[in-house]
Amino acid sequence: MDSDSVRAISRRRLLGWGGLAAAGVVAVGAPLVGARSGDVVAAGLHRRAPTDPDIPPDTRPGGAYDRYVAKLAAEGKFSGVVLLSHKGRTVLSRGYGMADKEKGIRNHEGIAFSLSSAGKPFGAVAILQLAQQGKLSLSDTVGTHLKGYAKDIAEQVTIHHLLSGTSGLNTPDEDVQRIFQSRKEAHEYYEQWARQSKVEAPPGTPTGHSGADIAIPAQIVEAVTGTTYWDYVQENIFKRCGMTGSAFYTRPQWLTDEHIAHPYMTLADGSQVDAVRNLDKGSPNPGVLGKNPGRSFIDAPGDGGFATAPDLVRFAHALGDGTVLDRPYAELLTGAKIPHSGSSFGAYDMPVHIVNGQWVFGRGGGNPGVSANWNIYPYTGWVGVVLGNCDGLPLQEITEREMQAITGASPGDGGGG
Repeated sequence: MDSDSVRAISRRRLLGWGGLAAAGVVAVGAPLVGARSGDVVAAGLHRRAPTDPDIPPDTRPGGAYDRYVAKLAAEGKFSGVVLLSHKGRTVLSRGYGMADKEKGIRNHEGIAFSLSSAGKPFGAVAILQLAQQGKLSLSDTVGTHLKGYAKDIAEQVTIHHLLSGTSGLNTPDEDVQRIFQSRKEAHEYYEQWARQSKVEAPPGTPTGHSGADIAIPAQIVEAVTGTTYWDYVQENIFKRCGMTGSAFYTRPQWLTDEHIAHPYMTLADGSQVDAVRNLDKGSPNPGVLGKNPGRSFIDAPGDGGFATAPDLVRFAHALGDGTVLDRPYAELLTGAKIPHSGSSFGAYDMPVHIVNGQWVFGRGGGNPGVSANWNIYPYTGWVGVVLGNCDGLPLQEITEREMQAITGASPGDGGGG
């Protein structure tokens, strides 16, 4: 058999991964205008007729999930975009609230939202791309590629430990009051911050994802490729997937680009402020006390980024059709590695769940005024996206409702990313 035939057969096998790539994704275009308020036609994604028998009633326009999100928006608890896609076709798309109140810009599918921790799997994909190319091994220790780390970290902590949240490292708290002024300043700060990590448990011990678990792999990507993490992901993940609305935007872009949602942060007195335009204000909420996402000039290497809802669907399809990773490496990314509670497990930089007899892969994230979650349902070809730009948004509950609508699970069977 000639090499072209082998490649064609391999491609067909890749296209069989849960139907994710069955319909494909067409080129990205601007959102269509003229749709009714709260319902913007997907940019570059096919629409599926709501009467299709493969579509559960709860996922359709006017179904249980749609009504639930609409109720949250009416109560002031949701501002953002939700999208449900089945085999490349948009089943449900809604946008609520304002992306920029000062400029009168509404949320819609063409708006990019801050991802916070929902962007961390891009770092794992980058590492696996380099492993696939033979440029590194997941068993490599930190010291194989980086200098300046303590001996116990350099010689004992591996890339696998970092990606799986089993490094045993503890990283100091970030300086949430600092206002960064350049990419260079942010890069230098987070490089030094990761080097302050200490081993607090034997490597291989499940200790959750510390800051270093995210920052060090990003540094390894830079050491191996000779480019910044931001530029590598832009070229080798966003560009390959056709994610033209996604990037590691800087604060000046956040302030001026009309297709980026502003985070609306709730203060102690109950008032809401645009975090990016009020860097002197910080969140009063425990866990993110004093934090303001606008103070970062650019997201830390290995973390964050911005994406539109249709772009996250494109990313999901790219994982399934071999665009960003060959299938064995895509399966390595999402394979269950660490048992968590119930039917939840740790994979590389993301949790994975068994919900009503099927796997669900995804990642959530949050910051003051920021909520994001994307889920992939590989057995049935569904992708669900939730992107929000206000405090008080019940992200875990929304993602549980999404899982119930798609899988038919009972309440409590699923879990948010």
